[in-house]
Amino acid sequence: MLNTPLIDRHIALGAKMAEFAGYNMPISYSSITEEHHAVRKAVGVFDVSHMGEFIVKGKDATLFLQSVTSNDVAKLKIGDVQYSCLPNAKGGIVDDLLVYRLEEDMCAEGEQAFMLVVNASNEKKDWRWLKRHSKTFEVKLTNISSKTGLIAVQGPKAAEALQKLTEIDLKGMVYYTFKKGRFAGCNNVIVSATGYTGAGGFEIYARNKDIAKIWDKVFKNGEKYGIKPCGLGARDTLRLEKGFCLYGHEIDDKTSPIEAGLSWITKLNKGVHFPSIERFQKQKTEGVKRKLVGFQLTSERRVPRQGYVIESKRGATIGLVASGTHSPTLDMPIGTGYVKAKFAEPGTVIHIVVGSKKLEATVVKLPFL
Repeated sequence: MLNTPLIDRHIALGAKMAEFAGYNMPISYSSITEEHHAVRKAVGVFDVSHMGEFIVKGKDATLFLQSVTSNDVAKLKIGDVQYSCLPNAKGGIVDDLLVYRLEEDMCAEGEQAFMLVVNASNEKKDWRWLKRHSKTFEVKLTNISSKTGLIAVQGPKAAEALQKLTEIDLKGMVYYTFKKGRFAGCNNVIVSATGYTGAGGFEIYARNKDIAKIWDKVFKNGEKYGIKPCGLGARDTLRLEKGFCLYGHEIDDKTSPIEAGLSWITKLNKGVHFPSIERFQKQKTEGVKRKLVGFQLTSERRVPRQGYVIESKRGATIGLVASGTHSPTLDMPIGTGYVKAKFAEPGTVIHIVVGSKKLEATVVKLPFL
């Protein structure tokens, strides 16, 4: 099991640790609920150094990424970030990812450069997929995952808590953009404004040797803003309240981005062929047989879990739960699941099968908040 560069900080803080994607990761420090509320109301910090980062550089960098990702990379300006996915050849998803358009001063004339941020659980799979598909392009791929530390500072007070550590205008940063500069006394740090909590905030990419120093300064400077360390438990409740997909739950290698409500990142008219484009065109034209929906339990307090069967009011099996949790903000059980398309309308009453019990739930529009 691997450790992130911040393992000593987690141990010192008494974090509850567990294996995740091959890494020894903090699940919680105090409680998931307390950490969740800290992010929604103030500011919290996550160690996400387990994520994978790849550099794609070369004369064909844009064309190559257009041919393997679903979104339109050509629309990115330097400093922009884009959410996208890697479709496979069978209509599913290899992984979802972020694409960063990097500055051109790191390239030779006529080249472009990008950073891809992928899920830790899929790093090796993604790397093999990209290397295999890059062979006919003039492009160089570099895996910098093992050299890169990453923390996510999330919450409405994140900009105030961080601003004294950098000359980058944090409050002026537009959603899904990034800046590169000096941060907490460290050079060549990337600060982006994407987020996986829906609470606002920033991601800080730095060299492994710098990330612990940055972590310490972030906490020192954020103390008066109520800053708290947060684990993957709160990260999951936060992302689910906002309806963000998690690979292995809402999306996987058998799930279409159209089914998952990700048509907005599936650009079929960008002029470049990519895997499963014909399947996705057909799904957009004819509709899909199943759809991802959100649901709230109407009376029970039990939490729905991945894989639980979903039934109609009449008892017919119509789908499966993808994710479920108790929402700290709404103080009720919520979940996502795939159901037959005719049961996807908000307001539809469904039942979640838990052993011999059937829990009544109502389909709601995502996100929950």
